[in-house]
Amino acid sequence: MTEQLGQLVEDARERLLQVSCDRDMEQARIDFLGRKGMLSVMSGKMKGLSPEERPVFGKALNRTKMAVEGLFEEAASRLAGVSGGLVGAEAVDLTLPGRKFPVGSKHPVTRIIDESVAIFRRMGFTVADGPEIETVYNNFDALNTPADHPSRDPMDTFYFSDGRLLRTQTSPVQIRVMKSVEPPIRIVAPGRCFRRDTPDATHSMNFHQIEGLYIDRGVSMADLKGVLLAYAHELFGPDVSIRLRPHFFPFTEPSVEYDFSCIMCGGEGCPVCKNSGWLEIAGAGMVDPAVLEEVGLEPEIWSGYAFGMGIERIAMIRYRISDIRLLYENDLRFLEQF
Repeated sequence: MTEQLGQLVEDARERLLQVSCDRDMEQARIDFLGRKGMLSVMSGKMKGLSPEERPVFGKALNRTKMAVEGLFEEAASRLAGVSGGLVGAEAVDLTLPGRKFPVGSKHPVTRIIDESVAIFRRMGFTVADGPEIETVYNNFDALNTPADHPSRDPMDTFYFSDGRLLRTQTSPVQIRVMKSVEPPIRIVAPGRCFRRDTPDATHSMNFHQIEGLYIDRGVSMADLKGVLLAYAHELFGPDVSIRLRPHFFPFTEPSVEYDFSCIMCGGEGCPVCKNSGWLEIAGAGMVDPAVLEEVGLEPEIWSGYAFGMGIERIAMIRYRISDIRLLYENDLRFLEQF
């Protein structure tokens, strides 16, 4: 019996020298230390021994078990030091170059949002956010939008049965901030907007805007123009100029639309700018006194400007994209260019 225990240790040593992977190691453990393994079989033979022989055999069996377990520990350490437990045909050749995994990139819309936010942060603006499902009050009423304004029509706006709506602009964020924060206020609000629109090369029912708001004492149109010019230079280069054209928006007075000089032709005229030399960007203006009164600010003390622009519009100009639908179709041939 003692000789059989000694032979068991030798068999385990030889077996473990041939182990080449974790799978072989596990099978060897089952054969020697498992519930039906060789050590269990030897332990079962103790029943046939006399009371005098059992203690001697029991001690020898324990020594054998410790020796076999020690051999398994040595084998495990050896495997752990060779290619993470693999040797032979399954080993990793450490001299080979590493595998390059494909690296993703930001979507053009996300890139423009991040760049725009970074530019305005450097000018002292902070980022504000609000819900995409808004109240009629925040989206229209508080922004001085007349009751008969076309934008309120269900043909233009997505309404819910409870009277709420999918915001048509990020301007409601301005209302929320002005009602909750004491001036001076300097924020930008990037976000997604929704309007009932027929999708085509330049329109989508789901789009993104970034709006800015500055409320303080003595704010003027000159401040607004300076911020917009600085933004244009940061995003499109120092040679870009801007122009302001009179317009009308319910929540600003006076109101303007602003254009950037065409980055395709340098302002000389081309098909992209319809030979005008200018690219229409979006609208802006001084915050209407009626809006200030609605949020509890006295127009005699506080003044401010607001501006907004479509992110997709900026992305299409920046990356020479001809169709807005390309931004939403998830075509990898298009997205991989960025």
